Amino acid sequence: MAAYILRRLLLMIPTLFGIMLITFSVAQLAPGGPVERIVAQLQGQDMGATSRFGGGGGEGASAAAAQASAMESAKYRGAQGLDPKFIEELNKQFGYDKPAYERFWIMLRDYARFDFGKSYFRDTPVVRLIAEKLPVSMSLGLWMTMISYLVSIPLGISKAVRDGTRFDTWTSTIIIIGYAIPSFLFALLLIILFAGGSFPHIGQLFPLRGLTSENFDQLSTFGKVKDYLWHITLPVTAMVLGSFATSTFLTKNSFLDEIKKQYVQTARMKGLTDRQVLYGHVFRNAMLIVIAGFPGAFIHAFFTGSLLIETIFSLDGMGLLSFESIVNRDYPVVFANLFIFSLLGLVLNLLTDLTYMWIDPRIDFEAREA
Repeated sequence: MAAYILRRLLLMIPTLFGIMLITFSVAQLAPGGPVERIVAQLQGQDMGATSRFGGGGGEGASAAAAQASAMESAKYRGAQGLDPKFIEELNKQFGYDKPAYERFWIMLRDYARFDFGKSYFRDTPVVRLIAEKLPVSMSLGLWMTMISYLVSIPLGISKAVRDGTRFDTWTSTIIIIGYAIPSFLFALLLIILFAGGSFPHIGQLFPLRGLTSENFDQLSTFGKVKDYLWHITLPVTAMVLGSFATSTFLTKNSFLDEIKKQYVQTARMKGLTDRQVLYGHVFRNAMLIVIAGFPGAFIHAFFTGSLLIETIFSLDGMGLLSFESIVNRDYPVVFANLFIFSLLGLVLNLLTDLTYMWIDPRIDFEAREA
């Protein structure tokens, strides 16, 4: 067991190296960059990241085209009248006076010490930015994952036991409809109904923005918990709606596959009740494939969350931060997010394998290749 864990930990190093190398290479080939964005700002042609949601025509398209033109011409015509020495200072400030391979090795050296530098455009350490935005994504992701699994696993087991019945048919219909509705559309519906939208006679039952109220610090412990749950209800409900389908049907199909195996028939012939067979024999084997999908679901819910949900409910979380950083070419934030997310994903995959052993001790890690 110890040797397997050590091998997996050592393999994380080349994996992270490959991920960062590919991402860094793509960033070098992408048009534009932080220097070009500064030039566009100075020329009054820069657009905010979220303003790109406005649509594809009219002034938005014209401004975008003008910005792209300015960014291209910045490299080839002295940034359209800007002092070339100023451009050189910008390149030096962002480290672009060094060749790409040298910047890559400097980044790896710093990341090995968990030094992620400062944001290009916020003049704030990246770690502080992530620490400020992380509680929002943690709230959304943890609640979404917990509620989804607490509902989908028992529901999937019930559907497997009652396969083909009216209960199975109706629950499948409801789950598919919920999965088909985009989360942002459901979020708008919740705002209209419960946050003082088009039905004022119902009243504003839930707040429209933020995770806490302005007087949160003055509330008692119970008041803080109540205020937090009050704020998180609508965004979590909007995100959870479509998250049941995959895990529910995965659980159902996994249990159905196990129930049809010979050892289940043998256990029943020995006089065991259906409950004893289900939770004493089937559960351990069927849950392995469900657990295998947990790291991906956790990473998706915990970090990527939903940009539109965060925007609709004015939640300044990791989703919005990542999007703005990519659009604005704020590479320290982009690379740091990717490094942290990838590292956490690899660790979660290892923990998943260890959970396999806890559920089924017959799994022998020492006999496996890392």
